[in-house]
Amino acid sequence: MNPFLELGIRHEIVNAITELGFEKPSPIQEKAIPVLLTGNDDFVGLAQTGTGKTAAFGLPLLEQLDFSSKQPQALVLCPTRELCLQIARDLEKFAKYIDNVHVVAVYGGANISDQLRQIRRGVQIVVATPGRMLDIIGRKAIDFSNVRYVVLDEADEMLNMGFQEDINNILSETPDDKKTWLFSATMPREVRRIAQNYMTNPQELTVGTKNTGNENIEHQYFMIRAKDKYAAFKRIVDYYPEIFGIVFCRTKIETQEIAEALIKDGYNADSLHGDLSQQQRDKVMKRYRERNLQLLIATDVAARGIDVNDVTHVINYSLPDETENYTHRSGRTARAGKTGISISLINAKEMSKIRHIEKIIGKEFIRKQVPQGTEVCEKQLFAIVDKVHNVEVHEEQINAFLPQILESLQDLSKEEVIKKFASLEFNRFLNYYQDAPDLNMEAREARGERGERGERGDRRTGSKGYTRLFINLGSVDEFSRGDMLSYICNKGKISGKSVGKIDLKGVFTFFEVLDADVDSVFQGFNGVDFNGRNVRIEVSGDKPSSDRGGRRRSGGGGGDRRDRGDRGGSRGGSSRGGRDRERSGSGSGSGFRDFSGKRRDRESKNRY
Repeated sequence: MNPFLELGIRHEIVNAITELGFEKPSPIQEKAIPVLLTGNDDFVGLAQTGTGKTAAFGLPLLEQLDFSSKQPQALVLCPTRELCLQIARDLEKFAKYIDNVHVVAVYGGANISDQLRQIRRGVQIVVATPGRMLDIIGRKAIDFSNVRYVVLDEADEMLNMGFQEDINNILSETPDDKKTWLFSATMPREVRRIAQNYMTNPQELTVGTKNTGNENIEHQYFMIRAKDKYAAFKRIVDYYPEIFGIVFCRTKIETQEIAEALIKDGYNADSLHGDLSQQQRDKVMKRYRERNLQLLIATDVAARGIDVNDVTHVINYSLPDETENYTHRSGRTARAGKTGISISLINAKEMSKIRHIEKIIGKEFIRKQVPQGTEVCEKQLFAIVDKVHNVEVHEEQINAFLPQILESLQDLSKEEVIKKFASLEFNRFLNYYQDAPDLNMEAREARGERGERGERGDRRTGSKGYTRLFINLGSVDEFSRGDMLSYICNKGKISGKSVGKIDLKGVFTFFEVLDADVDSVFQGFNGVDFNGRNVRIEVSGDKPSSDRGGRRRSGGGGGDRRDRGDRGGSRGGSSRGGRDRERSGSGSGSGFRDFSGKRRDRESKNRY
C-alpha cells in the first residue's frame, strides 16, 4: 500500500503526487500529516528548508477544504514572491485530480488588477506575501470570514524581513476560531511570541534539533586575505567542474560586481537582488532552474524562498550580518535528502563568527586549503575524461563523417589522439594556472607578499584605457546588463573582457570599451536596428566630433555609478574560470551627470 494512503491522504491526491515523484513521506511529512488531518489543533512544525514542508501542510489542507464553495477558506503567508509562486504551483499540482480547486498567488511586483480579478472569480486557497496581502485587504477586496486555516510558512524569515506588524494586521482580519499552522526552520523568540499570541496549546513537532542545520551538509571555510578573495573564489569554483551553486553576498552592489566579474571571466553566472523587476527575477530564476546557469549570485533577501533541487554548493562570499541567516543560506543545498557543501570565505578576524555559527547549527566547520593550480588542472582534466567517456554517440549521424575523420587523424597514434582531445580544454587551465601562487593566508604571509599579478580581489574596474560609449537601448527594451553585455559583444565582435562598466538606464545605456576595440564596436553597429529602431552608438562627452559621420562624440571616460540593474551572462558552456585575467583601474567623471535636465549636451534634448 502507498505510504501516503496509509497516512490518510485520498487516492486522487496520492495519484497526483506519485506522478511528481513522491515515493515515501519525508520525516516532517510523516509526522505532521496525521496531526494536521484531524484539523483540530494549532500546530508548530520546526524543520529545515528542503525537507518537504509544503507537502506537509499542503496535502492535509487539500483534505480539509470544501471545494464546492468559492470562498477563501485557507490563507498561506510566506516571505517572498518566489516562495509564494512555488507554493501556489505545488498546491495546484497536488490537486491535479480534484475538481474546482482554485489557488491564487498574491505577491508584489505583479499586476494587482489581475490578482483581484482572480479573487473575484472565486478562490479557496490564497497564497500571499504579507505586503501585497495588506494592500488587497485595504481595498476591501477579499472576505476572510470563512477562513478556517492560516499557514505561516518560513515564519522566522518573515520576521527577519520585518513583517511582524503586517502579520498581526492580517491575522486580525481572520476568524478567532481558525486553526494556525506555523512552519519555521528556526525558533527565535519572535516566532515563539507568535505561537503564544495567536495559538491555543499548539502541538509542536521538531524534525532534527531546534535551530540546527541540515545533517547532510558539510560546512567548510577557507581563510584568505581580502585582496585574494575573488581569485581564491574562482579557484575553488574551478576545483568543482560540475558545480551548480548559489553564491551569497552581503550587498546588492557586491552581488552585481561579482556577477559582472564572473561573466567577463567566462563563467556562466547571473545575479539576483532586490533592484530587479519581477520580470528580470523570473528570467534569471528560469535560467537557473533549467541549469542554463551554474552560479547564481544573490543577496539574502533575494534568495529567500528559492527552491531549486540539486544545488551542489552554497558559497558564502561574505558571511551574513545576522549569523542566524547562515542556516537559511546553507539550506539551499542538500535538499530532499541529498548531500551538499556550504563554503565560507573568511579572513582571520571572522573566525569568531564561524565559532558562533558552529554553536547555532550544532556542527563543526572543516578548514580547507585553497587548491593549488596543479590540483585544479588535475580536476578539470579528469572531468574532461569523464565527459568523453560518458558522451552519447549518435552512430547514424556520425558514421557519415567517420571516414573523413579517420583519414584526418591517421598520422596520429591512439595515445596522441587522446592527448590532443584532452588538451583542447585542459590547456586553458594549464596556461592560466602555470606558476599560480599559493593563495592560502599562511603561505601569503610567510612570503610577505601583497598580492599577485592577475589575481585581484577588488573588481571595481574603472575607465583607464577605456572609452565610455552611449547606446540608445536600455531596460525598457527588456535588456538586463547581462543581455546588454552579450549584445555589445555579439554585434561589436569583441570579447567580454573588452567591456568595462555597464550603466543600464531606462531608455539608454552607458558602457565602457577598451580603446583598441572602439572602432570594432562602431563598425559592428553600423546600420543595426532593434525592433525597427535605428541603434545609435556615441562617445559620451560634451563636444560633437566630426569623425564617423557625427556618430561619435569626443571626450568620454567612465563615470562612477551605483549599479541598479540586473547583471547576468547569456553565455552558455561550463564553468571555465581562470582563462581571463582580472583588470584594474579607477573610474573618472562623465560628460553626462544625469538626465534630469542638468549638464545636458545639445543633442540629448532630442534623444529621449
